[in-house]
Amino acid sequence: MAEPPDPLPADPAELVRIIRDLEARNADLQAQVETLKALIFGAKSERTAVIDPDQGVLNLGDLAVEAAPAANDNADRTPGKPGRHPHRPAKRNVGALPRHLPRVETTIEPESTACPCCAGPMHRIGEDVAEALDVIPALVRVLRTIRPKYACRCCHGTLVQAAVRPRVVDGGMATTALVAHVVVAKFAWHRPLYRQARMFAGQGIALDRTTLVFWVRRAAWWLKPLYERLLLFIRSQERVFGDETPLPRLDPGRGRTRICQLWAQAVDDRPWQGPARPAVGYVFAEGRNTAAIQDQLAGFDGLLQVDGYAAYKALVRRRKRATIRLVFCLSHARRKFVAVFRTTRSEVAREVIGRIGEVYAIEARIRGTTAETRLRVRQDRSRPILEALKIRLMAVRAEISGQSSLAKAIAYTLGHWDGLVAFLEDGRIEVDTNTVERLMRPIGLGRKNALFAGSAAGGRDWAILASLINSALCRMRHRALYAEHRTMPSSAVRDGRGGVAVPLARGSTLLSLGIV
Repeated sequence: MAEPPDPLPADPAELVRIIRDLEARNADLQAQVETLKALIFGAKSERTAVIDPDQGVLNLGDLAVEAAPAANDNADRTPGKPGRHPHRPAKRNVGALPRHLPRVETTIEPESTACPCCAGPMHRIGEDVAEALDVIPALVRVLRTIRPKYACRCCHGTLVQAAVRPRVVDGGMATTALVAHVVVAKFAWHRPLYRQARMFAGQGIALDRTTLVFWVRRAAWWLKPLYERLLLFIRSQERVFGDETPLPRLDPGRGRTRICQLWAQAVDDRPWQGPARPAVGYVFAEGRNTAAIQDQLAGFDGLLQVDGYAAYKALVRRRKRATIRLVFCLSHARRKFVAVFRTTRSEVAREVIGRIGEVYAIEARIRGTTAETRLRVRQDRSRPILEALKIRLMAVRAEISGQSSLAKAIAYTLGHWDGLVAFLEDGRIEVDTNTVERLMRPIGLGRKNALFAGSAAGGRDWAILASLINSALCRMRHRALYAEHRTMPSSAVRDGRGGVAVPLARGSTLLSLGIV
């Protein structure tokens, strides 16, 4: 908006228009200030936004809004009366330790089993058993491999000796299990290498951090072919989730780190009982522009579910043939109204959030059913809610200033409407991108602890190892995504669609890391 004219016009109608524009601009600036204050000083979760006490607690995944009681709430909490909060039993694990754990029994006998009255022998009539969880600290040991040499006393020059078993680091002091331990600790449990070096030092083992870096680099080299097959598998699917997150790396000479990106593509068909197993692939790139994602998805055809970032839209526009359809995230649209409600307490924002909450409540009930069931329920129940919401947003937009934060949230939602409601036409499509956003959390945790990658090569290694480890963890904590490869020949890994096997030049050592 331009500055008010000087001198001001004498027309009352024009003055009223200027005042209203200034009020809208002031409200927008105030909303921005409140948003920045909340980002700096406030909680980082939408759980703190009290939307509607009557809405209840909806299963919105990581975007759930909990209806909290008002301050100094004096409602009666006595049993059987309105206003009483239901008591939730404490989550304790007393006397129910997992059965699969080994048991080490210790029997404590009395000092004497003679009767204190008659001194006769006493008989055992029962026992009391108490279980306690115990742990044995990590055992670090040295494996000595002895290869005897045999020679013939009669023949000269004949020598027989067993071949050296392959290891990840040939000629080094680390076994494959130790390298796998370091890699998993860094990319699954987010322990930076300098912390791991200190942990080894606590056991009297001096390992330089550069040595650990070399082991990680070597593991990434062995696993790169499997990583490439993982990316091919993901991009061969018809529906892929996309997202990106910053990953700083050292840039000597600049005096500061260079902000690079980890782009993520993920698949997960479990919500509709589909065939594709969950997986995620991260790709390291120097930038966040369209060229980076264009190179990654050069051969992809299908549905790409993302947020409203402009690079994805430019990717579709640059395609000579329209082979990618963008599907957008309803939770991203909802977040904008949550931000408006936090700063302005707008009743319209409250209403929008409540209606989106109804859609999420429906999704929670049909998650895990077939695509046909999901589509039928969405057509019957979710479509009327969203159609009414669109009419309401269009009516509100015509009545308010375009400079207000509410108008901007409405413009974003209506501008992405076709992609936001695409899930109403296909039961296989999710309502949001929470699938891939959950898989960005491990990257954020690792980045918080490690701060940055050492180089561009380190960023690429980060992408390789994080992809394979998180693909395994997102399916099941104790079962790897590619467990079936253990039963396949070590020289081949099946392609993403179960087609022709492709050779892996790096042999069985690739599969023996214990990560996949």
